[in-house]
Amino acid sequence: MRKLTIIGGGFAGLTAAITAAEAGAKVTLHEAHRTPGGRARTAEGPYGTNEGPHALYAGGPHWTWLKQRGLLGPLAPLPPAEALRLRFHRDGALRRTPPLGLLRQTLRSAGQAPVDLDFRTWVTGLAGERTAHDAAAYSAVALFHHDPGSLSARFVQERLHRAGSLPPEAHYILGGWGLLIERMVARAWEMGVRIETSSRVDSLPLGEGPVVVATALPAAARLLGDPSLTWDSGRTVLFDLALRTRKGDPFVVSDLDAPGWIERFTAQDPSLAPAGQQLVQAQLPIGPDESKADGVAHGERLLDRAFPGWRERTVWRREAVSQGRTGAVDRPGTTWRDRPAVDRGDGVYLVGDQVAAPGVLSEVSFTSAIEAVSLAVRTELLDLKRA
Repeated sequence: MRKLTIIGGGFAGLTAAITAAEAGAKVTLHEAHRTPGGRARTAEGPYGTNEGPHALYAGGPHWTWLKQRGLLGPLAPLPPAEALRLRFHRDGALRRTPPLGLLRQTLRSAGQAPVDLDFRTWVTGLAGERTAHDAAAYSAVALFHHDPGSLSARFVQERLHRAGSLPPEAHYILGGWGLLIERMVARAWEMGVRIETSSRVDSLPLGEGPVVVATALPAAARLLGDPSLTWDSGRTVLFDLALRTRKGDPFVVSDLDAPGWIERFTAQDPSLAPAGQQLVQAQLPIGPDESKADGVAHGERLLDRAFPGWRERTVWRREAVSQGRTGAVDRPGTTWRDRPAVDRGDGVYLVGDQVAAPGVLSEVSFTSAIEAVSLAVRTELLDLKRA
């Protein structure tokens, strides 16, 4: 390939850039922000918060791809004592152990779940309404959707099974995802990729080689002038707190009464906050008719039960609403194959976490980026043969 242009410098765009450069392409990447990373950035300053993904799931192709290139870097191990501080909020009380029905449901493989049926109906038929409710709420760890039970049973079960696997598939980058992005940027530079930051692209550079659009789906729809580029996603309130350290605070609180998740990220990575402080993030899905205040109120109720004296211990606080927190969600009757296609024709390719590619969370971005570059290379070879 002679030349390839990438619009968007998040995880998907950087994956595409490195892959294309390895294939011999002359790559230019445009990033509208002053630094690459997209939702995989880690905030600057004393508190290493993330808007996008925190966990990296082991065993998949993108884990292997990063590891082979020395990009994975050191991981943040969870001390065994902290792992025992997982709590479940159920019937208004905190519990140390999950319901047995929930444990059994996490063991089911995604292949056992139907595509055409919603998760709630499927699990209710297998194990009863209560297990269906608990399992849907717990799946919020990998969905952050206000009503996971209404989504495709196959889609939710894949995420529930992987989130509840033993040993855990989820791992954390030491120092935050921002350091992974820095390593990917350095590798792209080494491979000769030209990275243009603060470079907003308002029209496609057609006729100059293949173009990979690696932006959020709404931005891609505007850039391509295609309003059909839509897919369902979720809205999530991100409620970040820095608290003065108190011995005995839980590591995780999973709300089984309503989808919600609180995690103390300094349990595995103390570097994310100054000494004597711990970084906590509450992630509360909200429905179309709910506000940020509704999500914050939900988080405060959980904090009141799980983190004694948290209000007096708070030294920093931030609240935000995130759209498309974890990418696409599939309704009953749909799979990843029904999402917007990677190949848009005329040498334009679409990548990201809401497009037609398999995987969980950031794996979708990775898989779509690899697919886009593979298609571009294949098309280039065919064109050369014809010439």
